[in-house]
Amino acid sequence: MLIRKMVLADVEQVSAIETSNFSLPWSEKAFEDAIACKDALFLVAEEKEKILGYVGMYISFEEGEITNVAVLKDAQNSGIGKSLLEKAFEEAFVLGVERVVLEVRVSNEPAIHLYQKMGFENVGTRKNFYDFPKEDAFIMIFERTK
Repeated sequence: MLIRKMVLADVEQVSAIETSNFSLPWSEKAFEDAIACKDALFLVAEEKEKILGYVGMYISFEEGEITNVAVLKDAQNSGIGKSLLEKAFEEAFVLGVERVVLEVRVSNEPAIHLYQKMGFENVGTRKNFYDFPKEDAFIMIFERTK
């Protein structure tokens, strides 16, 4: 499996994964705009020209905000999400990121467990953050230790 920067040719497959994982998915145009942004880091996991998953992060000074992490349904629970996050952290740290923040549905136990294993801590709740269905989000933060 290769983890690399997302390019325009990946957007169709990434969008399909996004649509199968989220009730309010990003559009292909949103991904195109994101990868064109100089302050964005979007990576894909690829095997035999098939995109298995992706991660997106916007970087502002010393903070990174993970916007989305998703893995193809058939490939979930195989370590791809963890590998994507590790590579995103590696690249973000080179850019000076010291803290990474994300929101996750309170019911998304597999993702919460992964984030906790990666060193994220739950620091609060955003009420009614998600729609379809309406649900709270945990705010999770990873602080880099020097």
